[in-house]
Formats: sequence, C-alpha cells, structure tokens
Amino acid sequence: MSTIKIKQVKSRIGAPKDQKKTLDALGLRKLNRIVEHKNNPAILGMVAKVKHLVTIVE
Repeated sequence: MSTIKIKQVKSRIGAPKDQKKTLDALGLRKLNRIVEHKNNPAILGMVAKVKHLVTIVE
C-alpha cells in the first residue's frame, strides 16, 4: 500500500472545532509540519475535509 505525505500550510485559528479535531487525528498540530499516512479512503476523506488547510507533498 502506498503512502502520502500531508503538510499543514494554513493556520487552524478560526477553523471549526470538527476541522481542528480532524487535523489532530491526522497528527498535524503545528504549521508546516509533514506527516506520512497510508493511502486509504479514511485518510483521503479526512484530507478532503480540511483541504483548504493542508496540501499533499509528493
């Protein structure tokens, strides 16, 4: 199974509580941090929910 790298590029300040919890679940707690996860539908769904705050790093 392949992996994807996710980077937080915008601040969580002002984001709704559910989006903050999604960032926490992804392991993104600070700006410009990169985490690596397996590429599966659950992770892709979380990324889609906070797509305005994160980017996929190849």
